[in-house]
Amino acid sequence: MHKFTRVAVALMLTGIVSACAVGPDYQAPDKVSTIELETSYQTADAVKSWWQAFEDETLSSLIELALTENRSLHEALANVRRAQAVFSESGAQRWPQGSVSAGYQAVENTSLLDADDGVQLRGFNTGLSLNWDADLAGKLVRAEQAALARAEQADLLWRDAQLQVISQVVNSYGQYRGAQIRLVCAQMNLAFLQQSRDVVQAQVDAGTATTFELAQIDTQIHRVETDIPSMRIAQATAKRTLAALVARQADELELGGAASLPTLRSPLPVAQGENYLQYRPDIASAERALAASVADIGVATASLYPSLSVSGFLGFLSSPGLALNSASQSWSIAPTLQWSGLNWSAVKAQVRASNAEADAQLARFEQSVIEAVNDMDLSLQNYQFSREQLASAKQQFKASQQSANIARIRYEEGSLEFLQLLDTERELIASRDQLAQIEQAHFLRLVEVYRSFSGALQWQQPG
Repeated sequence: MHKFTRVAVALMLTGIVSACAVGPDYQAPDKVSTIELETSYQTADAVKSWWQAFEDETLSSLIELALTENRSLHEALANVRRAQAVFSESGAQRWPQGSVSAGYQAVENTSLLDADDGVQLRGFNTGLSLNWDADLAGKLVRAEQAALARAEQADLLWRDAQLQVISQVVNSYGQYRGAQIRLVCAQMNLAFLQQSRDVVQAQVDAGTATTFELAQIDTQIHRVETDIPSMRIAQATAKRTLAALVARQADELELGGAASLPTLRSPLPVAQGENYLQYRPDIASAERALAASVADIGVATASLYPSLSVSGFLGFLSSPGLALNSASQSWSIAPTLQWSGLNWSAVKAQVRASNAEADAQLARFEQSVIEAVNDMDLSLQNYQFSREQLASAKQQFKASQQSANIARIRYEEGSLEFLQLLDTERELIASRDQLAQIEQAHFLRLVEVYRSFSGALQWQQPG
């Protein structure tokens, strides 16, 4: 027992000298240009519920299915588990590594000497073998720091993947409903034009109109019919995109409900003075990648310094009689000091490469912050513009609808020329389709706002 204690104490004393770690200590950036940063990432409260403000059951069920079944999210989650396992392994490397072994050996004629002719030897050994890297320069400490940062980065990338998948589902759902609305509008336009054609046909039969006028209205009908296949293509494409996001076949996906786009009952709330960068997982993951690259500098720098490793054994070696007794007890301790002085140039090159990688990661982080700020500002600006555009489009459609109704009455009374009626109906058809497209674009811009703000803009029901 005293021998084991001496071995353990020797190993502990050896590790006292490994308290330092070479290389720079990481400091998280608190500012990029004139952009103030938050010190830590915060998960937005509504990041996994913001779509519920639309009160669309079909959309909610699609998102829940995507969060469960989407294979990209499965991959991202597996990357998190792998990174956490690497971090656990890095932490374990700082402690003594050992194994318990037992062996037996039997030999005859161990040499060519006559004295050994026919001599048989038998023996065994059993015990605990230990190996420990004393980590004089803190190489293992820096490696553990890098592994921790990458594990945290993997978790953030998984969160970002969830945000992106949710946004893609809502976006594709909007495209599907938008195409569906345009199809309904096209069918309404065809019915409207057919009514006008019936009037013209009756006048042709009565001799008060010509076949030229009938051909004009037929041209309008064929123009609308020509646009319908592109709408069906857009609808089919959106449905198949949704099916891929929820890991289903398109034929298995049921998208019931009316042909309408989800809407909010009040504008999006944007808190003045709130630093929304803290809610973006892509910014946080870029910062963790920077932290890992800075720790890698210490890993490379540690190779410039001597390294000390210690191996030891505590157990039994058999006596000739294969007896276990105090005489067969055995222990050993063997410290080894190494230095890669002959590889100085190669190690220095590795340090320079690590510094360059850290500089590259810093540039990526700074660029991601700049792009994120512009992304949020642009999404809000586009959303505000689209609100104005939507209001104008609604007014235009209402006016063109009223104008077409009046024109038809006047044409039937004989106080309006056919070409004037045709122009008003053409304007009504165009404004109805334009309104459907602008409604869809407005919804997609709203989704883009939620995505760029990482779900941090939570709609509040008015009290």
